[in-house]
Amino acid sequence: MNMNYGSMGPGAMVRCRQCSSSITAMPGARAVQCMQCSCVTRVSGRGRQQHGYGQGYGGNGGGMLMPPMRPTPAFGGGRGKKRAVLIGIKYTNRRSCELRGPINDVKCMRYLLTERFGFPNDCVLILTDEERNPCRQPTKDNIRMAMHWLVQGCSYGDSLVFQFSGLGAQVPDDDGDELDGMDEALCPVDSFQQGPILDDEINEAIVRPLVHGVKLHAIVDACHSATVLDLPYQCTVSKQTGRWRWRDERPMTGACKGTSGGQAVLISGSSNGKSNMSVLPEPYATIGAMTHSFIRAVECEPRTTYARLLTSMRAIMRDSSGNCNLQGPIGGSIRKVANFSGVEEPQLSSAYKFDVEREPFCM
Repeated sequence: MNMNYGSMGPGAMVRCRQCSSSITAMPGARAVQCMQCSCVTRVSGRGRQQHGYGQGYGGNGGGMLMPPMRPTPAFGGGRGKKRAVLIGIKYTNRRSCELRGPINDVKCMRYLLTERFGFPNDCVLILTDEERNPCRQPTKDNIRMAMHWLVQGCSYGDSLVFQFSGLGAQVPDDDGDELDGMDEALCPVDSFQQGPILDDEINEAIVRPLVHGVKLHAIVDACHSATVLDLPYQCTVSKQTGRWRWRDERPMTGACKGTSGGQAVLISGSSNGKSNMSVLPEPYATIGAMTHSFIRAVECEPRTTYARLLTSMRAIMRDSSGNCNLQGPIGGSIRKVANFSGVEEPQLSSAYKFDVEREPFCM
């Protein structure tokens, strides 16, 4: 799919911050990914064109670099109260970063949502690089439009799910809204041509538009994805008490990273950024470690709290056997767990603090 957002002029040349290769940045791009070393480099303000896109999402004026959305393509599907976007990317034919596991992540998540949580099949939008329909390929443009489809017209009582399994990246922050000085990003299938999708844009797209009574769960299995929704609060385990506690992640700049009254929860994993892509023989069907631990924890205890869910995920991740034991027709055919994202611990972030020991988990 080739979307033209107007005459934006020629791209800028950028030097990779790791290997110094020359990269052509698409007009308006905020970051580019190097084909030589996969490192993500930010495009300086001088090298990208600033566009006056007006109000953007959620009625927030100014500051948004995401192009205005065209009408959603022929995704098909319904607009029920429960909707999901599931994205799995193998990066086929990219030998330096080809993954095994993300497609099965999506298939197993779809089974969980439809069989356990009552999501209608036609309200679950799937984007993978095995899809033949060009509109279902996980390109940067299609992912942007899928995020828009997910939250568009959301209203009280909606339960939304966003899943991404694939590659993540980090890039130095340039607007002071990251406590660690790094922005996180998700890499679409055309990331080397179009650049990654930064956490600032993801926050604008699927967090800010959430109105009162709407709840979004994001499950992200990718390296460098711990705070990829830019949510204000992060739940971690206290080393002194062993209990879960909230940490304030709001930026010192005062930038608003919350919702428009709804709730957003990110379940991700802290990782060392090292993937484990090719350690299994080709015949094995695999699933991502973070996704596997999430689905397995829910299957073992469907009625649980957020704290018990995270604790169960930790225990499953620490099981060194690497064997998959999921229910359903897809789960039964998967034999091994592949930690392609290098995840070490499950992590929870939220738009609002809540009692994780008592709050029931439900999607």
